[in-house]
Amino acid sequence: MNEMSNRLVSIIIVTCGRRDYLRSCLDSIKKQAYSALEIIVIDNSLNPNFSQEIIKRYPEVKLHASLKNLPYCGALNKGIEISKGYFILCLNDDVTLDEGFIEKALGGFSINKKIGMVSGKILRSDGKAIDSTGLFLSIWHTAKERGYGLKDIGQFEKEEYIFGVNGAVAFYRREMLENIKIGSDYFDTDYRFFYEDLDTAWRGQNFGWEAYYIPEAIAYHVRGATARAGYGIDKPYARRYLNSDLHLDLIKNRYLTFIKNESFFRFVLYLPFILLYDFLVWGYILIFRPSLIKKFLLNLKYLKSAFKKRRLVKKVENQKMLDKNNML
Repeated sequence: MNEMSNRLVSIIIVTCGRRDYLRSCLDSIKKQAYSALEIIVIDNSLNPNFSQEIIKRYPEVKLHASLKNLPYCGALNKGIEISKGYFILCLNDDVTLDEGFIEKALGGFSINKKIGMVSGKILRSDGKAIDSTGLFLSIWHTAKERGYGLKDIGQFEKEEYIFGVNGAVAFYRREMLENIKIGSDYFDTDYRFFYEDLDTAWRGQNFGWEAYYIPEAIAYHVRGATARAGYGIDKPYARRYLNSDLHLDLIKNRYLTFIKNESFFRFVLYLPFILLYDFLVWGYILIFRPSLIKKFLLNLKYLKSAFKKRRLVKKVENQKMLDKNNML
């Protein structure tokens, strides 16, 4: 932990003007035991009065007021671009942190230098139910939040390696984000909402980075403020809780994610599960939301873009592997 004790942590929060949530989030950051912090708020509210409120109430915050409503990933990219931290903590504005969260989570990065992502135990706002204890890739090729919705009875108290981190409380080593970015984008701007955390985790894993879980680092997430409570990413029939645009993001981004990151061998291996999942999803859409089919077809350009990015990522990945071998 001594190695990490003076490293600057940049905290990036994207907000659309939800005062109460943002205040609770920032107040919890001010109480952190770890003090080497840079707090950046990307204000997407397009409300000058709200921006002034933040500056007045939290003078230590570096505020970037967007001139237009940026997609979530674009806003995160802007925050990382202007940040200076050795570590990057991306927070939803409906998240609050225990006082020791950052100090304890930093311990995960000291396990080894290839730890590029750290997750704490993320609980619902009532502190009783689990929101996430780590992000995993399901056999259906969906994002799987371990423990999602379960009562916290101490069943996830072991430090261990995981696949990735939940986007609501995503702690990254900056070196990893720089290593895996596509062009100038840390997070893929073809994503609006959903799957950006799995995409980043998967890309990191493909580049040789690892993720680690620290159960003592506790955070609380008001699931339902950003996506309705009761909605599970891996439950195809829960899509009724989403409006059509968010539903489209969810479907589209799943395809973008595995197109860019999955190996051909694993894709073939898991193809029966992928097809079964797609049968359920598209069957539901055909019956209950047929208008989404046209919307999806109008967004096929993103699939084409994903294949281009796959080639670019593989090229960079292979070049970095070659450079590494030449150094041995």
